[in-house]
Amino acid sequence: MSRWVRGPLPRLGLRARLLALGVLGLAVGFAFGGTLLVGALGWTLQRSVDEEALRTADAVALLTAEDALPDPLPVAGGQLRVQVVDAQGRIRAASIDADRLVPMLGPDDLRPGQRQRLVVDGRRVGMPGPVRVVTVPAGTAQEPRTVLVAKSLTDVRHSLRVVRNLLLVGFPLLVAGLGLVAWRVVGATLRPVEHLRSGAAEITGRAGAERLPVPAGQDEIHRLAVTLNDMLDRLAASRDRQRAFVADAAHELRSPLTNMRTELEVARRLGDDTDWPAVADDLLADTERLSRLVDDLLLLARLDEQDARPAPVGPVELGELLRGVAARYPSPALRLTLPDGPLWVEGDAGELRRVLVNLVDNALRHARTGVELAVSGPDGAYHLVTVTDDGPGVPAADRERVFARFTRLDDARARDAGGAGLGLAIVQELVRRAGGTVELADATPGAAVPGLRATVRLPALAEPDPE
Repeated sequence: MSRWVRGPLPRLGLRARLLALGVLGLAVGFAFGGTLLVGALGWTLQRSVDEEALRTADAVALLTAEDALPDPLPVAGGQLRVQVVDAQGRIRAASIDADRLVPMLGPDDLRPGQRQRLVVDGRRVGMPGPVRVVTVPAGTAQEPRTVLVAKSLTDVRHSLRVVRNLLLVGFPLLVAGLGLVAWRVVGATLRPVEHLRSGAAEITGRAGAERLPVPAGQDEIHRLAVTLNDMLDRLAASRDRQRAFVADAAHELRSPLTNMRTELEVARRLGDDTDWPAVADDLLADTERLSRLVDDLLLLARLDEQDARPAPVGPVELGELLRGVAARYPSPALRLTLPDGPLWVEGDAGELRRVLVNLVDNALRHARTGVELAVSGPDGAYHLVTVTDDGPGVPAADRERVFARFTRLDDARARDAGGAGLGLAIVQELVRRAGGTVELADATPGAAVPGLRATVRLPALAEPDPE
């Protein structure tokens, strides 16, 4: 059977496979049940024959013990044959239809003093078919005798044959009828699956909402359709984000390339009058901007591929990290505030440094006088890193939107003055990977120039044991 399941069965359709397995299971179950039924019926009928013969034998044995045997022995019609034989095998009494000369059991089969149940050829007792013969000891110790009662098994065999024939005819018809019903039921059950398949085949990936048909019943197919539609919605949203990302990236990459091409074409037309050192400085600036943009795009692409949070790299001391970041900037523009003791977090030092550098660069571009970089903690289970500037700030309605990619709010964030609008998006992704959060707020609420405070919450870590 396993070879058949691995061979022809997988080549059938799902509906045919389910029907084949169901019909096979029904056939095996019916065959097993029919066998048990015939066996149980045969045992029951055989037991009834034995009980009837033994009751008659016991009654005759009682008469024999009382020495009150009638002649002939009374029995029920022609169903039974009764003989009473002595120790020498001579027949002392018999029923009206029983042989009075030849015992039903020969000396080799008869065991005086024991109860026996035998099946013999009916010709030995003058009855058709096989015959059940039971023996019961009777008489006294001085005159031992044995009562022999025979009953034909023809009715038992006939009953079993009728039941077996009915099962052989009825079971295939029943299996065929149930198979037909199962074919229709399985077809109706799989019809929503076919609708899902045809609906999926019609989805071409074009723009717009595309959904699979959802069946009305609250069953597994309904839940599958809902889950698939949710997946299609996520895929559509991901596709839209990817298209927007590619379009924005192409636009941002085109700007520095266009500037570089324009400067080179102007320099070539001017010929000897070209200020090549100035051209080289402009090209270098555009090249650096292009390089930063490409690095940011590659980083965001890698972050998009890593859905799960990576394993922490190791403990990071925030004071040392902030001092390293502050060393990149002139001290009058950036003020550093550190706590008295070490503050530890667990994460990737390179990624956390990138977070602080992006926040400080963004703050310096918009600050009027300077930027303050500070760390404090713990605030519950977190350490707080703040980057504060005294610039124009960000309106409360836009503080979530600025974390989107390629987002600029006003002319203060023009291309010549700032980046491509990826810095805060990278900050949010890296902070999320570290298990923290980042939020923006006014540095001085209610002031004419409120400034901006970026607060990064990072999970606190106990001071690691020295090695």
